[in-house]
Amino acid sequence: MNLNVSGHHLEVTPAIRGYVKTKIERVTRHFDHVIDAHVILSVNKLRQKAEVTLHVRGKDLYCESEEDDLYAAIDLMADKLDRQVLKYKDRANEKPHEALKRQA
Repeated sequence: MNLNVSGHHLEVTPAIRGYVKTKIERVTRHFDHVIDAHVILSVNKLRQKAEVTLHVRGKDLYCESEEDDLYAAIDLMADKLDRQVLKYKDRANEKPHEALKRQA
């Protein structure tokens, strides 16, 4: 998995980069077909924002979070992304007749 971490009005330190890497690696425990991840961290006066675009086979998953603390924003973003990946994995692995039942 390729991980790209960038900052907008923020210098990405090795500590922040390592923290993001450990949180994004949690996603690969559930789903190992992740191609790449692009994380953007930004600062807007008193609010810290973290957003990620995760490229998996056939789809791009996107989520963002905004908090007062950057580490809290990263945690919330990782939780949202984890739920999205689990939902995508369940839908990708269901049998065709189950998908038809879900649509009805």
